[in-house]
Amino acid sequence: MATQTIVKEVPELEVEPGGVLREEIPAPPSAPPPASSHHVTGDSLNPYRWFILAGLITAAILQVLDTTIVNVALPQMAGNLGATSEEIGWVVTGYILSNVIFLPMTAFLTQRFGRKRYLTASIILFTIASFFCGASHSLGEIVFWRILQGAGGAALLSTAQATLVQVFPKNEQGFVQSMFMMGLTVAPTLGPTLGGWITDNYTWNWCFLINVPIGIVATVLVVMFLHDAEAPSKSGSVDWLGIGLLATGLGAMQYVLEEGERNDWFQSNMIVSLSVLSIVCVAGLIFWQLSPRNHNPVVDFRVLKNPTLSACLFLFIVLGFGLYGGTYLFPLLAQTVLGFTSFQTGLALLPGGMATASAIVICGAILNRPKPLIDPRIIIVFGTFMTMLSMWMLGHISSQSGQSDTALALLIRGLGAGFLFIPINQMAFASLQKSELQQASGLLSLSRQLGGSFGIAALATFVQQHIQMHRVDLLGNYNDANQIFTQRLHALTGGFMSHGLGASEAHGAALSLLDRSLMRQAMTMSYADAFLTMLIISMITLPAVFLLRKNKAAAVHVEAVME
Repeated sequence: MATQTIVKEVPELEVEPGGVLREEIPAPPSAPPPASSHHVTGDSLNPYRWFILAGLITAAILQVLDTTIVNVALPQMAGNLGATSEEIGWVVTGYILSNVIFLPMTAFLTQRFGRKRYLTASIILFTIASFFCGASHSLGEIVFWRILQGAGGAALLSTAQATLVQVFPKNEQGFVQSMFMMGLTVAPTLGPTLGGWITDNYTWNWCFLINVPIGIVATVLVVMFLHDAEAPSKSGSVDWLGIGLLATGLGAMQYVLEEGERNDWFQSNMIVSLSVLSIVCVAGLIFWQLSPRNHNPVVDFRVLKNPTLSACLFLFIVLGFGLYGGTYLFPLLAQTVLGFTSFQTGLALLPGGMATASAIVICGAILNRPKPLIDPRIIIVFGTFMTMLSMWMLGHISSQSGQSDTALALLIRGLGAGFLFIPINQMAFASLQKSELQQASGLLSLSRQLGGSFGIAALATFVQQHIQMHRVDLLGNYNDANQIFTQRLHALTGGFMSHGLGASEAHGAALSLLDRSLMRQAMTMSYADAFLTMLIISMITLPAVFLLRKNKAAAVHVEAVME
């Protein structure tokens, strides 16, 4: 049976004076129709729903594009702001800390203020913060605005995606989700290329200022065409304890992941203390949110009783690990080992992004039917195997590899990611009740973000440790007993002497050149190890696929409603 979102039949609508659609709510024969001051209409019947889609995609692109485009500009920002490489990292860390804290609270904030009001406020906050980031003249100033930007960015993905499920009918969900996810995958692919072009031709400030017109367009579309599915609910007390535990626990965890490798992990008292604090607060958060005494939990963990949703969260953690981890590793490999420039690195990633977009469109065509042509679980397995194949190919590159050698691997990696996003998303949302959509959407976004943070932190440490390990192993071959080494050393020494250096200077220059060659080889081997390790990690997703359940038609009803 199909796993797509099931939408209830919308009752016949009549048009009131002024063009307002009103739903005829059937009442028992013995009683008159109930009076209501809150008219409920169907989003799926709104001819402007495609403008809503455009606004939500624009808002999502705003967040994703900013995340990737800024990374390229960090070196120039450090120079202009007088910051060290470690200090400028807070431009990224501050944003992610804030974003991770607010992601699981999007359901609570949407319910409290209404989806239109909350989403609009988030876009405006993100846009204003982007402007002031571009106008910043000090490190403290830009970090402050990046923290506010991260708070605004939390709603741009999770709230947008939950809104699409509510606004569009089931027969349009496959296409709509495909378009949304295509925007999310094309934006980070264009980000490094666009960021490299901006920093090469203009200043780093424009990496933030470019968000302003995009944010204005998104705001106008959302304000004009999106309406609340139901009135905001301000009844009940605010779970301040839960918010405090959430902010402290996730904030400390994200700091550890961002700064752990830089501070030598658990050799630092700060990292140890924050790790303990994170564990205690997250455990306390889970206990308090599930406590019967907590009547208004800020995060409703009861949705995790749904085995399909729990399996999808696990899949997204691993997918985030591989996607963000791979996006982090390849630029480092390309620029430090293969000799690519920033712009060339962005161009190398571009075909993979286009492949992801193509795969998403294909997935939408396959799944956007009353009965999908292919079981979504089969597509997930296929995407996983494609991802594993790409990791295997990248794990066998050499220091002499060029763009032609990496192009096919990145293309396959992009296709694999495209065949994972849509079916996982669809199976997750198809297993939910309407009241669970926003909460689950926030958790799904959080799982991708945390998976990516774990991936980057783990892979950064892994690569550094393996570079030292391979360097020590290779140095064992640099001795007089190795004829290849001695012949190479003598040839290089002779070459330097022929250019006018003395014997001692030529010998030192030859050793230095050989050491750089050794280091490059050690780095190549370390990156190869990392990609092969990601291959193994990808394999652990396969058992989780069997936990995904094909939902029967009556298993879920997502009402497309709109004020």
